[in-house]
Amino acid sequence: MLLWPTLAVIAGVIVLVISADKFVEGAAATAKRLGLPPLLIGMLVIGFGSSMPEMVISAISSYQGNPGLAVGNAIGSNITNIALILGVTALISPIIVDSKVLTRELPYLAGITMLSAILFYTDDELDRMDGIILIVVFLALVAWSIYEGLSVKKDHLADMVEQEYSQPMSMRLALTYTFIGLVFLVLSSRLLVWGGVEIAQSFGISDLIIGLTIVAVGTSLPELASSIAAVRKGEDELALGNVIGSNMFNSTIVLGIAGTIAPSTLDPEVLKYDIPVMAALTALLFIMGYKFRGIGTGMINRLEAGLLLLAYIGYNISIGFRVMA
Repeated sequence: MLLWPTLAVIAGVIVLVISADKFVEGAAATAKRLGLPPLLIGMLVIGFGSSMPEMVISAISSYQGNPGLAVGNAIGSNITNIALILGVTALISPIIVDSKVLTRELPYLAGITMLSAILFYTDDELDRMDGIILIVVFLALVAWSIYEGLSVKKDHLADMVEQEYSQPMSMRLALTYTFIGLVFLVLSSRLLVWGGVEIAQSFGISDLIIGLTIVAVGTSLPELASSIAAVRKGEDELALGNVIGSNMFNSTIVLGIAGTIAPSTLDPEVLKYDIPVMAALTALLFIMGYKFRGIGTGMINRLEAGLLLLAYIGYNISIGFRVMA
């Protein structure tokens, strides 16, 4: 009977979105109360917080013996973040890129994506050593974010973070938001994983497909909501920063958790279809957003947004054909 698993997925996604938002709000307010620079809050705290759903689901699904769901969630979230979220956001308002930090982050995202692909194609596995390597890269990313946040005194992204979190919040309320948000993140993630696995088993499809689609969209909804809110306020780079930070975290710590807890052989279809799509979209984002020697527009305009959305629709249609094959 699919009623309870379906309700579990719907309830899990709704609670996940709300709890993730409160967790990020509380964590950012706590960081500001502790005196962290706005740029560091934007690069590390908000990026880390927005990736918490993927991290929690990766840990839970891997621990419960469903590593395919964890891998699918990480890769599917990266695809969803670029093609769907940036597509929808830039369709509402073209995203202009002019922050020096973001133009440095884009090459790092491309490099991290390339590294994860190399690890996967080397032996067609996500083993424990791969997981450890990705976690080490994540820690290096955190160290770099801290260094940048403390050393860069003036940046447009920092100004936007300062404006976004200008309303004071007491430390008690900030800690309450953080704690309660985290608790409900875990509970809703468990509910979403259970419902997703049950639906996959009922239809005889792999948990990888559920991770690439339903779970990926569900865990990416916080980025969608925050990105749309950001561009409506004219804070373009917060929208792009959400996606870049989330994708870097997904490709390092989320996949690293999965490989460390439950090493697994990758589904051949991941290597044939999903990783190439993720890599291609990352390269496309690099070209659209990174200013170098006149290549790329330095922005994501509405035409490019439409192309991203078409790519997302086409990708999901291809998944449908894979399921029916």
